[in-house]
Amino acid sequence: MRRPIILLGLALSACGEPAVVANRSADRNEVSEAAVVTPGSRPVRIGELGPNFSACNAAGTTRSLKAGETLPVRSAPFENADESGSVASGARFFICTRSHDQKWFGIVADEDGTLAERCGVSEPVTRRRDYEGPCRSGWVQSAFVKVIAGVEPGPANPGDAENVSEAANSGAPGL
Repeated sequence: MRRPIILLGLALSACGEPAVVANRSADRNEVSEAAVVTPGSRPVRIGELGPNFSACNAAGTTRSLKAGETLPVRSAPFENADESGSVASGARFFICTRSHDQKWFGIVADEDGTLAERCGVSEPVTRRRDYEGPCRSGWVQSAFVKVIAGVEPGPANPGDAENVSEAANSGAPGL
């Protein structure tokens, strides 16, 4: 008795209209523009490692860019997210977070391309939160970022680095 009921149920389920696959064209290989999801913005989070660490634990600079090129900064960690700005080749910025797939870094960048204290992310924060500071923030592709150890700001004048290393080598006191 069960067998005829199951067969009848299968036969009836095969009847009816075919299911329409949304956002597919007639040749089934093309996805229409409606299928492309446009993400909204996703703020950069700071303080992810807790109150014992800096709000942003690393610093970075651009890589694989030619002089004069810029790295697009996006409003969310997606290729099709709105471009909210750019980072100049060789500029430094704070790395505060990353996407789950590790392809995007959430950054905080000062306008002058240095690791500025005024951004407020080199000191610990009491809790995890979205960055709302005075500097720009957004998402950049991690493939174009060279991570720099620590977040210590470099010398304001590149010539100062030579002076510091010369003084260290000569045994000059006070530096």
